[in-house]
Amino acid sequence: MSASPLELPLSKYAVVLVNLGTPDEPTVPAVQRYLKQFLSDQRVVDYPAILWQCILRGIILPFRGRRVAKLYQSIWWEGGSPLRVITERQTAALGKALELSDYPVQVRHAMTYGNPSIASVFDDLRQQGVERIVVIPLYPQYSATTTAAISDQIGQYLAGCRDMPEIRMQKNYHHTAIYRKGLAGSVKAFWQLNGRADALLLSFHGIPERFVRLGDPYERHCRETAANLAADLGLTPDQVLVSFQSRVGKEQWLQPYTDELLKQLPERGIKKLQVLCPAFASDCLETLEEIAVENKEVFLHAGGETYEYIPALNAVPCHIRVFKQLVAQQLQGW
Repeated sequence: MSASPLELPLSKYAVVLVNLGTPDEPTVPAVQRYLKQFLSDQRVVDYPAILWQCILRGIILPFRGRRVAKLYQSIWWEGGSPLRVITERQTAALGKALELSDYPVQVRHAMTYGNPSIASVFDDLRQQGVERIVVIPLYPQYSATTTAAISDQIGQYLAGCRDMPEIRMQKNYHHTAIYRKGLAGSVKAFWQLNGRADALLLSFHGIPERFVRLGDPYERHCRETAANLAADLGLTPDQVLVSFQSRVGKEQWLQPYTDELLKQLPERGIKKLQVLCPAFASDCLETLEEIAVENKEVFLHAGGETYEYIPALNAVPCHIRVFKQLVAQQLQGW
């Protein structure tokens, strides 16, 4: 790890990995609390607040809360939510990697929604005398619905500080050489164990098309990720498909939709499929249930023969090296 000499003692620096969040428990009340906070963020749902809150509290939370709680119960690990457990593993592994590189800065994790909150982690760090914080959002591709939501919360926190800590935040990293190497390496490792399929589908979390028209670069980042991965794997564009999952409501989201595309692929001669979700740094409900279970059934029911989910990078060493390099770059000149 190469970085300029730091101006302050290492005890004055910290790194915070920020993920989306998760319910504390797979129960209806816990899921409803989480969804209420998540879906009340104007970065996520930008409908008029008064109207939206009536819909959210009167319809969505009572009905969707029960359904989502059952889904969480189906993928819950002994140690807790998969997203939380994996984020904790990433945090511990990055701390160890930085320590071995003679940068034993404190590494913590926070959630945009749920616990631990960004504000609570920042409060704790400031009480320990930390003055400079590097924030790494766990989103390779930037979107206003994710990374900007983190920035909003940091701004709200700093607005209440008399003595503000200095903050540096990574915007996106899908284009970096080390991330590209790690993502391609994960696919190659999967191929070595399982062989290749007829096609590789990259399913990204969707956002409303309107957000892209308003200037969100997320779709471009997703398609750049797909083009880079195809090049790094030596595949032709028609061998790497792109789709978008997890749409909500009647508004048009980015297309093609993952579930609808899966229904069409067997008719196009694609009977063996492998699916990767590069927008997720950690496996979670959207990958372990929606992609690995629900959408597998869609594909097989449509005539597919083999459907395999390639796990997210999670806490594997190549992913930790990505975070380590991002931190090193952010520390430059500090």
